[in-house]
Amino acid sequence: MNTFDIFNLSNQLQNAIIDLGFKNPTPIQEKAFSVILSGKDVVGIAQTGTGKTFAYMLPILHEYKFSKQNNPRILILVPTRELVLQMVEMIEAFAKYITIRVLGVYGGTNINTQKITVAQGADIIVATPGRLYDLAVSRALRLNDIKKLVIDEVDVMLDLGFRPQLTNIFELLKERRQNIMFSATMTEEIDLLIDDYFISPERISIALSGTPLENIEQTCYPVHNFYTKVNLLKHLLQDKKEFSKVLVFVSNKKNADRLFEAMENEYGMETAIIHSNKSQNYRIKSVEEFDEGKNRILVATDVIARGLDLERVTHVINFDTPAFPENYMHRIGRTGRAEEQGKSILFYTGQEEEAKEAIEELMAFKIPAIEFPEEVAISKETIPEERPDDSGSYGKNIKIMNRGDAFHEKKDKNKKTNQGGSYLRKMKKYKKPKTRGDKNKNRKKKR
Repeated sequence: MNTFDIFNLSNQLQNAIIDLGFKNPTPIQEKAFSVILSGKDVVGIAQTGTGKTFAYMLPILHEYKFSKQNNPRILILVPTRELVLQMVEMIEAFAKYITIRVLGVYGGTNINTQKITVAQGADIIVATPGRLYDLAVSRALRLNDIKKLVIDEVDVMLDLGFRPQLTNIFELLKERRQNIMFSATMTEEIDLLIDDYFISPERISIALSGTPLENIEQTCYPVHNFYTKVNLLKHLLQDKKEFSKVLVFVSNKKNADRLFEAMENEYGMETAIIHSNKSQNYRIKSVEEFDEGKNRILVATDVIARGLDLERVTHVINFDTPAFPENYMHRIGRTGRAEEQGKSILFYTGQEEEAKEAIEELMAFKIPAIEFPEEVAISKETIPEERPDDSGSYGKNIKIMNRGDAFHEKKDKNKKTNQGGSYLRKMKKYKKPKTRGDKNKNRKKKR
């Protein structure tokens, strides 16, 4: 098996690799090194947990040369604040023995404070697209000297609606640069982005998203409904030794809050939650406490947990079956990282069976089913999405409006709404609504 010696790295990088305990490069690291070093545009397709962050950072740091200039030369874009913080920490660990300034910028914090920090200079900027663009158009951050642009988790960025900001950022950058893009899936929208802004990119593909990870044991339970899932989850979590660090995925924010509330009496002090409606500080603290082992259970939605590098997760529990099969692969990739053994458990109802079959078809693998435990109570209580509506649809958040014969279209002059002027319309794209805090966290503190 190859070691990192094949790359002829500097002593500084070799020492950092020893400190991190890395012994051998992963396939994506091995394939990407020489391609990125060549200066070509690169598109990498790799599952989460395959070491793709180090795959692009290793060649970038290998050829990095010290400079006193204030303007950054390397720009790394990621979809969430949590990933910015994590990425900065990882790069600082990789570059432990190199003199390099790494700065993370993201929304939800005071932009004026970030402007002051940016003005002090940085070599590498790690940013979310919205805040990066705000800093650039205000001229607080100069992008003239960017030589390498890395876009990580690009499929998540597009899912979150960041395409306009990405397009605007491309327009602000000079044409002579190296573009590096990594994604777990490839879509038509990503292809369009590549066609518009990349020059003859070399594609690297490792462990396509339909390939199940060999070191993850997968099982599933057929379950009647949401609250029966809650009962099953509580039952499994009683074994604290076996389920010592558990990441629980739910399909949406509403279900995440429902589950967290249902868990509070028995597991409230051991459980944290993250989704996009939670404040930034709350989310950061939840991830930190879970990663450090202060909480053994983390309830999360798909988008917010993508890319988080959480160590030694013993189990991923798919509380809801994801509607998109690829999301299942992203979820289970949170366990079994760095060649460790991991376990994934899927709960599915009759309504979710079709989604489960789609996952199995994508993987070309049938997930072994476990018989539902007799000692777990089957709940008769259902959530609104599980009840039939007047149209006979089950489990769908679709509002059907029956207006009757008197309904008619508004006249054109009555369709106009007050948008607050052109300036406010433009700014609205980049402003996020403020949250009023996190009731669940406050409730937990009072206990």
